[in-house]
Amino acid sequence: MRTVATTATAVIALMFTAPVWAGPVDDAQRSQILADVDRQNAELSRTALAIWDYAEVGFQEERSSALLQARLRAAGFTIEAGVAGMPTAFVARYRRGEGGPVIGIMAEFDALPGLSQQAQPAQAVEPDGHAGHGCGHNLFGAASVTAAIATRNWMQANNVSGEIRLFGAPAEEGGSGKVFMVRAGLTADVSAMLHWHPDDQNSAAQNTALANVSGKFRFVGVSAHAAGAPERGRSALDGVEALNYMVNMMREHVPQDARIHYVITEGGNAPNVVPASAEVYYYVRHPNQRVVVDIMERVQAAARGAAMGTGTTMSFAQVGGTFDLLPNDTLGRMVDANLRRVGPPVWGETERRFIDQITPTFGAGATIPTTDIQPYSSGAINYGSTDVGDVSYTTPTAGFGVATWAPGTAAHSWQAVAASGSTIGVIGANVAAKVLALTAADLFQSPEAVAEARAELERRRGADFVYRSLLGDNPPSLNYRRNPGAR
Repeated sequence: MRTVATTATAVIALMFTAPVWAGPVDDAQRSQILADVDRQNAELSRTALAIWDYAEVGFQEERSSALLQARLRAAGFTIEAGVAGMPTAFVARYRRGEGGPVIGIMAEFDALPGLSQQAQPAQAVEPDGHAGHGCGHNLFGAASVTAAIATRNWMQANNVSGEIRLFGAPAEEGGSGKVFMVRAGLTADVSAMLHWHPDDQNSAAQNTALANVSGKFRFVGVSAHAAGAPERGRSALDGVEALNYMVNMMREHVPQDARIHYVITEGGNAPNVVPASAEVYYYVRHPNQRVVVDIMERVQAAARGAAMGTGTTMSFAQVGGTFDLLPNDTLGRMVDANLRRVGPPVWGETERRFIDQITPTFGAGATIPTTDIQPYSSGAINYGSTDVGDVSYTTPTAGFGVATWAPGTAAHSWQAVAASGSTIGVIGANVAAKVLALTAADLFQSPEAVAEARAELERRRGADFVYRSLLGDNPPSLNYRRNPGAR
């Protein structure tokens, strides 16, 4: 999902002007939280590696979701499962006392299709595997749950009032799970939301992201013998190819920050049979939500033309729709301070050997970032997309990245899958859990910071903002990963 391009003089300015957050939680309580996360480390590792092994794709994460729910339930959380029309989505709540803020932590756990890989520094497909955690969501989910439990334990030990709430969000990779949670009002009363993401470097930079609209174009034609009676056929695959050709010409005439990608998910089964059905799955992205909608409307117009020109019929089923990401520096600086308190992951001989072996597979053009914590910045464009975007427009939200992969690793690669199933990934997830828990504790004790984060959100999104999902009234596309034609 996330790859970062640095931009803007404002980013450079913030690197030097961002103040260090002192934080209201004293050293004794911080030590208590850090020790709690370390006590949970064996369970964090077991959970992360089990989800890595399950490698369940969007809206099919039954075992992954159940495992995270079981950990939270055992720790005293109340679980509401199957929320917002998504069987694998859940909300876990722990409340203590009256009043106090509601602090949210997000968890993801879906894998990517076509990325099966063993946990080793050489490319090797997992036997009988088809998917892999090329974005490290196995680590994301396990660390977030660990942080929520550590925060809960701290609240109980220190008589802190409020609610810690974990959002188990499925199908981040294309299914827009969090959008349905926001649309259902599940985040409406959250005072501040925290998230993290596996990465090849350590940073609390509050970057933007690309808004994204995705969907499947399905063409239906007439089958016939491709040699004996071709005049009787109307090729659905011709419709797909005509659409793709027109879109590829369109690339010259869209804003340069736009991104358009597609994959043909069905194209026929035999060359001597004119395909009666074919499907292509599109993503359209841009930093501006209105531009994304405009470009997708142009793609749909091209699809209608392709159907007309090939004598086929066409239907479009939207799968995903996410906002860009709205930074929040009030929260971001708090996260940055706690990331620096915890420090970057510390690798041993085993991890360094793994890194030394996998780094040559990146190719000559790979950029190898430092393992130090990056300077704080805000506003750079991240050329990926995330359903956290909708959350960030409705709730004060901040995230960060921790090195769970070898420096230089690209997301959505076999190298990311391999590291996400290794001790490199688990060590980074431990750091992430500590940063999340420390920041959550700070927020519980900082009503003024919570209020300022809300004020910043309202300033950034504008006084006239009204949330309207890019998905409209569409239900979750629960079968979008199962087979062609499924929604």
